[in-house]
Amino acid sequence: MKQEYLVFDIETSPLDWDTFSESQKEYLFRNLLTEEEKQKRMTELGLSPFTAQIICIGLYFVEIEDEQEVATKAVAYAVDNSLDDETEKIEIIDDVKIYIVSERRAIKYFWKVLDKYSEIHLITFNGRNFDCPFIMLRSAILGVKPTRNIMEGTKFNYKFHTDLLDELTFYQPTFYFSATKKFNLDFYTRSFGIESPKSFGIDGSNVSEYFKYGKFTEIAMYCIKDVKSTWELYKKIREYLYF
Repeated sequence: MKQEYLVFDIETSPLDWDTFSESQKEYLFRNLLTEEEKQKRMTELGLSPFTAQIICIGLYFVEIEDEQEVATKAVAYAVDNSLDDETEKIEIIDDVKIYIVSERRAIKYFWKVLDKYSEIHLITFNGRNFDCPFIMLRSAILGVKPTRNIMEGTKFNYKFHTDLLDELTFYQPTFYFSATKKFNLDFYTRSFGIESPKSFGIDGSNVSEYFKYGKFTEIAMYCIKDVKSTWELYKKIREYLYF
């Protein structure tokens, strides 16, 4: 029996501060008294689709037949804000096809893929809490209609999607001192003996700096390493925790 999977991940970066109105700036800094608090808030802007943009979408297609991987393909959509919605550049690095496009075009490509593979099984790490709502809301902000509701379902039942963070915490509330405490992808992959994407000198904390200096392909390759590590983690969970 053939099974198809799509592992995906996004990278984000805060919008330029000057793009916000004065009332938005006042709201974002409201009740913050010190420069330290303001700097902390600035670093948090990258977590919301209303204060940040998508700078890369990484996709990893996997086809399994008779429990064997028979085909894989990696694609990344890296964002360059200097490009208009009709322009794209293509690079191929280590069999990874990288499209360098505008944010809006990257999002449209993502929905085009999901429209083509309407029942492909999605694999994410924290996708239900971050990647999926971010893409849905960012699409609406940019006037792009999603082709699939990737937030459909409930916390405990969402079809055609496996969020590894939910799996590793058994869908339980997280407490600091508990067996179901949440860790980041780097921590989990290292615990399972999987090569971490952070082993390559770039991680989520410095992608904004890479983006600022136009290192689009470096961001794309990091994102692809992220989704490949996510797939390897999924295989561990599937082998040892599924019954």
